[in-house]
Amino acid sequence: MFLGHIWVKVKLGDPEKRKVVEVEALVDTGATLTVIPRKLAEQLSLKITGKTVAETGAGKLVLDRTRIWIEIEGKEETVPALISDIIDKVLIGVTTLEVLGLKVDPLTGKLVEWTILLY
Repeated sequence: MFLGHIWVKVKLGDPEKRKVVEVEALVDTGATLTVIPRKLAEQLSLKITGKTVAETGAGKLVLDRTRIWIEIEGKEETVPALISDIIDKVLIGVTTLEVLGLKVDPLTGKLVEWTILLY
């Protein structure tokens, strides 16, 4: 069984794809939503759509919420994301993986396609 960090190349942009960047992101199966650093949100001119209380290992944080276009392994969608002043890297949460029809293969440590469930 694979034990370790899973890094993937992702493209991120504003929902209209006017500004797009490519970065290395850490897949975080313990995170519900994708998290991006505030500096990247500002670079992409992302609009804040609200606030979310997130439970972390260090306690509760109130984070700004946004929508971001994301492409991973040729699959793309606009998804909700959180903006962090503390986390300095992009973390890919499980809802983003699910929306894109991807999951982590624990044997290889790679992302693989999976079937989206309707029940």
